[in-house]
Amino acid sequence: MEPIKSFTGKAVAIPHSDIDTDQIIPARYLKVTDKKGLGEDVFYDWRYDADGNPKPEFILNQPQSAGASILIAGNNFGCGSSREHAPWALQGFGFQAVISTQFADIFRNNSLKNGLLPLTVDKQTHQQLLDLAVEDPDLQLSVDLETQTLTLPDGRQVQFPIDSFSKECLLNGIDELGYLLRQQDAVERYEMANGK
Repeated sequence: MEPIKSFTGKAVAIPHSDIDTDQIIPARYLKVTDKKGLGEDVFYDWRYDADGNPKPEFILNQPQSAGASILIAGNNFGCGSSREHAPWALQGFGFQAVISTQFADIFRNNSLKNGLLPLTVDKQTHQQLLDLAVEDPDLQLSVDLETQTLTLPDGRQVQFPIDSFSKECLLNGIDELGYLLRQQDAVERYEMANGK
């Protein structure tokens, strides 16, 4: 996993509320254990018609979405069944962060464990972001994980919450096992001190 510190990226909006994990990546794509190629299937049933042709009206099929790394989503994003494939597919498309007013707990946890940053913002900021995405197809936002801030084009900074454990893992590009391995010296000192 690559460390996340700060980045600036193009943002696109899919403003629907209650987007569940089966819409993010349909269940028929869950047979794979490899992340490769899932980005092509993200939002498959919204992006493609019955013959597999791209639907030109869907935002991710439009030229302005090329290179987008921030998704502005509706409320309660990632609800439904637990599947790591959902953050994998979003990352495979190129997203580094998803912004919403609320995330389903399981989706948020799966995202944090896999290096996708779920940013929770207040309703007023969320609406401003949705409006900006409509006004400016090249909307750029900046994320700073160290200061836990999202910077809007007008310079306004908005704080977002993240637990300290996930923040440390993301800043250092490590998963839970990597975190434990970094504690090896402390574990050995404890064992020596306690006769283990």
